Amino acid sequence: MSNLVDFSMPQRQSLTGILVMFANSLQKSIRAFWPILILYFVKFESLNKFLFFGSIIGVLILIGFFSYLQYWFFTFHIDEETNEFVIQKGVLNKSKITIQLHKIQQVNINQSLIQRLVGVYKLEIDTAGSDKKEASISAISHQLATLLKERLIHYSEINLNSKVDTQSEDFEPVSFVKIGIVSLIKIGFTSNYVKSLALLFVFLTTIIENFNQFQNDIINEDKVTNYLESFPIITSVLMVVGFVFALVLIVNLVRTIFRYFDFTIQKNQQSVILSYGLLATKSILLNPNKVQIVKITQNYFQKKLDVTTIGVHQASSDAQKIKEKDKIEVPGCTQLESFEILKLLFSQVPKNGTLYLPNWRKLALNSFFFLLIPILIMLFLNRKTEFVTWTECGIYTTIFSVFAGIIIWFSFKNYKLFVSDDFIIKQNGAWDIDTSIIEPFKIQTIKTQQFFWQKYTNIGSVTLSTAGGNISFSTGNYSEIKQLVNYWLYQVETSEKTWM
Repeated sequence: MSNLVDFSMPQRQSLTGILVMFANSLQKSIRAFWPILILYFVKFESLNKFLFFGSIIGVLILIGFFSYLQYWFFTFHIDEETNEFVIQKGVLNKSKITIQLHKIQQVNINQSLIQRLVGVYKLEIDTAGSDKKEASISAISHQLATLLKERLIHYSEINLNSKVDTQSEDFEPVSFVKIGIVSLIKIGFTSNYVKSLALLFVFLTTIIENFNQFQNDIINEDKVTNYLESFPIITSVLMVVGFVFALVLIVNLVRTIFRYFDFTIQKNQQSVILSYGLLATKSILLNPNKVQIVKITQNYFQKKLDVTTIGVHQASSDAQKIKEKDKIEVPGCTQLESFEILKLLFSQVPKNGTLYLPNWRKLALNSFFFLLIPILIMLFLNRKTEFVTWTECGIYTTIFSVFAGIIIWFSFKNYKLFVSDDFIIKQNGAWDIDTSIIEPFKIQTIKTQQFFWQKYTNIGSVTLSTAGGNISFSTGNYSEIKQLVNYWLYQVETSEKTWM
């Protein structure tokens, strides 16, 4: 590639990217026709071998030809007159995607296993107000991808009438924070138990559904049952729980290491580059000015091990629909590293301001809905069905009451709101303590709510909406909430800073 790249001229993807397109098309075809393929393999002996293999070769040739056409008709360039990024693609159905440069908030460079084997990268463009990737380029070189993402993010700082010198030192990134394997092991063993359990459940359910007919050949149910019955029931339960817990820990650890391996944060002019991944690598170019909410998550064990997770929320039309794999997180950073990251995002370490606590009625309300009602339902069902003896029911009720009571109490104890001139900090959680931080000038809407039965006790709630999500504080002093709302509205109206 030439030392000078003119993005005003239409550019094509890497020629070797045809292999990536071929692999993707082949994968989609297999997923679409896998029942037919299984049927063919089951009846393989009775098939016409010449016709069967001839059909496969014909399909592969057709997919290869279509992949080449996809490559040839896919072009991208920057329109310097309108300040737009333009992608043209399509073989039969032509399409043209135009993205205004000032709306681009994030550009990611990813590399799947197939792309790594071919030696190309995927560039994804995310714009403000969208809950999905606006556009993507599936197969370009790392050098071209890096130059393009710099141009897209920093278009206002670069003369669009000039060309980009690939040898320029202006864009040379500087290493900032590197998360080691030890920190990933710590975070892998102490977080995301529910996610790992759900992943394990889905995996096992799929295995059982697909191989149920072969279970007698693989597992001897009688032997397993007799083995468990040879132990006391408590021992059997503890063995099963221990096995599941150990499996969840292993799944969570492997998942964390594979996803966040070699996690590196680099400074690049006014942006931050996040790079990580073992098999599928990702490189995210993040502009701190466009960050809406920063969430710090830490539990008791992580606090003792000095690790924490920092989540970054950017503008999205629906923050709740963002896929798990697309969330921006910095896992396993120490307290000092988290301070440095916060300085990079906010230019300072946010400090707790004035403390606001919820009314005691929040504790009473949570106890009613999450403790008393479940117990009453359990007692009612046991009375109707006599599923267990009343002695056992009393034991289970006591265990549930203690467990739920502890969660409800710590959830209430950790529920806090801190307000200062520069930051609004919301803290909540029973085990994993989430600390969400926003800057007042990035607030877009404020909603207060007070039910008619709350007027006598002067309590209510407030919800602060940003382009990256919401922060709510409920069952607080309503008079104080109204004063805070007026103060925040004043800050939004008088601030000269922009939220993007």
